[in-house]
Amino acid sequence: MHDLLPFLPGSINKVLESIPYFMPEILLAMVFVVVLITDLLFGRESEKLCRIIACASILMVIRQDYQQNALLLSALQANGHFFFTDMLLLTHTAVNFKLIIDALAFVLLLYFGWDNHLGAHPKGLSDLYTIVIGSVFGLHLMAMAVNLLSIYLSIEMVSIASYLMVTYRSESAFSTEAGLKYVLFGAASSAIMLYGISLLYAFTGTLNSYAGILQIGLTHVNSVAASFALVLVFIGIGFKLSFVPVHFWVPDVYQGASTPVTAWLSTLPKIAAFALLVNFLRPFIYFPYWTAFDFRLFFAVIGIITMIAGNFAAVLQKNIKRMLAYSSIGHTGFALMAIVTFGTAAFSALTYYLAVYGLANIGALALATYFTNVAAAEDIEGYKGLGYKYPVASVCFVIVLVSLTGLPVTAGFTGKLLVFSSAYGFYQQNHNIMLLLLMITGALTTVVSLFYYIKIPRYLFLKRSDTVVNPDIKSYNIIILSITICFLIILLGIFPNFLLNYL
Repeated sequence: MHDLLPFLPGSINKVLESIPYFMPEILLAMVFVVVLITDLLFGRESEKLCRIIACASILMVIRQDYQQNALLLSALQANGHFFFTDMLLLTHTAVNFKLIIDALAFVLLLYFGWDNHLGAHPKGLSDLYTIVIGSVFGLHLMAMAVNLLSIYLSIEMVSIASYLMVTYRSESAFSTEAGLKYVLFGAASSAIMLYGISLLYAFTGTLNSYAGILQIGLTHVNSVAASFALVLVFIGIGFKLSFVPVHFWVPDVYQGASTPVTAWLSTLPKIAAFALLVNFLRPFIYFPYWTAFDFRLFFAVIGIITMIAGNFAAVLQKNIKRMLAYSSIGHTGFALMAIVTFGTAAFSALTYYLAVYGLANIGALALATYFTNVAAAEDIEGYKGLGYKYPVASVCFVIVLVSLTGLPVTAGFTGKLLVFSSAYGFYQQNHNIMLLLLMITGALTTVVSLFYYIKIPRYLFLKRSDTVVNPDIKSYNIIILSITICFLIILLGIFPNFLLNYL
């Protein structure tokens, strides 16, 4: 103990120096405590107050995020700043990911209370808002984590919050089963990832992936053993990304969870996981002597299989949430194209694509909630003839589905075009055959996605139903949210620089 005393002042100074780079997360930690105490003090009556505090605080966090970019520029650290003894790395890309996460989290916090099934929970939603703030804290850490220990802890923090969110509504056997599956698959992937991290530490004696010691150490290890350890780590990250073959939990969990929770799972953890993957791969991609494992080939193959599996499985689905679950898997495969390219243009394309995908996916699931609220429609058959009865919601649904497909003039088209452009630019440099196959698969599966997305407008406007629907609830809040999302989708599709200038 006495031997450590000389190092204590220096360690404390390093922690204090790190605090300015950690202000959004400190604010989130404070808000977590405030929302929790508010819930404890006011009980069932605290729901609206907790929601107001959470939403207002997220806006304050977004402001802090913007200030972090200015902080990096003022410190002349455009390439990033390591803090908390190299556990976290703040970069311009990480700040962009955090801004996207916080903006979508604000939208989802508004949306949570508008789902009838979730809003009817006997305990209210105060606990859920506390969990959401804790999850956003973990998502921020995922966007900045670079040490193997911080990577694991950030993923676990988000996973635990996700388990609680999925099982929050447990009035049906299917919801309970979905929650149990999610926990079991999550625990298995966590154990596998931890084993991979322990192997990397055993091989190299370090958890710091940016010091160069990890990469140098792995070059002196059998390439098969090093590759095996890295694949185990990717399984843990892939659980959050839901790429093949760690995607089996997605359809049942997305269908069984409350629709706003499904919107959360299909967007924010996925976006944070891509940020984490970028952080993890960067020191390996740019290490000049690394030859043990071909990351580009690995993710190209995973991307091809994921796009095919996700999109073709979605064609067979009749439940809307299950269809959007497989669609989410397909979008993960497409976004992996930017990971294979791995460069400045690819990062910009990836952040834009994930932002507009998250916006459109939230819009699609919010409208699924709307039709469940007003017409108890959860399967495609229930949408028959509703297009003329609810024209505004139906037109909004068509717009967000057009964006998810990637058709002009929506932001989804621009996002896919940017990803394709970055991939094609990289292909012209090295003529990698796997990258060419990845682009071809992306183009073909985009056509396939049209077949299942178009089923919803077809049933809304071209099918007739003999069932008379007498809604008791109009869900005007969801209509306003959907119109806003559609406006942003079209605006960013026509003027993509409104977003690209900040990426």
